[in-house]
Amino acid sequence: MGSALETLCGQAYGAKQLHMLGVYLQRSWIILAAMAVLMLPIYLFATPILGFFHQDAEIAALAGRLALYMIPQLFAYAFNFPIQKFLQAQSKVMAMAAVSAVGLAFHVALSWLLVGPMRMGLAGLALALNASWWLVVLGQLAYILMGYCPGAWNGFDWLAFSDLVGFARLSLGSAVMLCLEFWFYMFLIVIVGNLENAQVAVAAVSICTNLFGWQIMVFFGFNAAISVRVSNELGAGRPRAAKFAILVVLMSSVAIGLAFFAAVLALRDVYGAPFTESPAVVRAVASLGVVFAFTLLLNSVQPVLSGVAVGVGWQWLVAYINLGCYYLVGIPVGYLIAFPLRGGVRGMWGGMLAGVGLQTVILVAMMLRTDWGKEAREAVSRIRKWGGSAAAKAPDHH
Repeated sequence: MGSALETLCGQAYGAKQLHMLGVYLQRSWIILAAMAVLMLPIYLFATPILGFFHQDAEIAALAGRLALYMIPQLFAYAFNFPIQKFLQAQSKVMAMAAVSAVGLAFHVALSWLLVGPMRMGLAGLALALNASWWLVVLGQLAYILMGYCPGAWNGFDWLAFSDLVGFARLSLGSAVMLCLEFWFYMFLIVIVGNLENAQVAVAAVSICTNLFGWQIMVFFGFNAAISVRVSNELGAGRPRAAKFAILVVLMSSVAIGLAFFAAVLALRDVYGAPFTESPAVVRAVASLGVVFAFTLLLNSVQPVLSGVAVGVGWQWLVAYINLGCYYLVGIPVGYLIAFPLRGGVRGMWGGMLAGVGLQTVILVAMMLRTDWGKEAREAVSRIRKWGGSAAAKAPDHH
């Protein structure tokens, strides 16, 4: 839900309405803190919830205890993600990186101390995570309060409580869009668990998805960069600059995606070996090489397109597209190939990949047909609607 700030803060920053960034940040804190409170019952009653879904009683009890320990982290998220988007919109990425590096070092040291010498086990890990996340929140907040965001932070403002419903609607659209994307690949592992020789299939898919998780971090960087640039340029009334930024980032991202694609195809017989000692799993990973390579290639484009959508403010539209392409096309086609047609894990993954491909084609077509001048005017209108002055410039088409 914090991704709504990518649209609003980015466009306000481009329009030189710096005072609105702090107001948007506070609105997001209010909404996300309220959502954290609404999510508390899931944490408090995690054990019976997992039991209802027929999970192992011992695992459910352990997970329920961990969920209770992790409640402070839930509220850290509610404050951290809006701060990240607030700083990101102003290109304060080096400050964010520095605070994150300190947080990581602190987390590693504290985890070792609590789990090793102090032998606190699961509770120690949870405590280390809570402390590390709150350190990051407080470090970033200190950076803001020390005056490193002049004009963007002017203290707490009662204007933050205005139009919370409209702000929450955009925040919810961001959440739905991103959740539909993240959950999609989780379904792959769940469904693969019902195949023959499920243990090997799940192990192979888990190795590939872990590698995918590492690779996608590169493209999440492009996602953040293009979201900020597009929102800044539209807010400043420069639609042509926004289009040029999209082209540059897409070309850069696809070039890296092609490199990953070639590397996976060249190393498909061996890249699973470092993760398992089972020859059967290594062979299963190798058999997924082609679909995995195409997954990496398509996902060099998809995060960039999602970043553009967030920068423009298309969250709800993309959420509907994700729902249709991923869950009404990708998963049913994958299931059909995997089970009735006996395509196995490759068929399941390949079918789901068809959903990703369809989503990519639709988003590319949308962007080719978009009137970017109109989007720039709507950015100005959005800033005025949610509290900005009328000083935002009209689009100059440059």
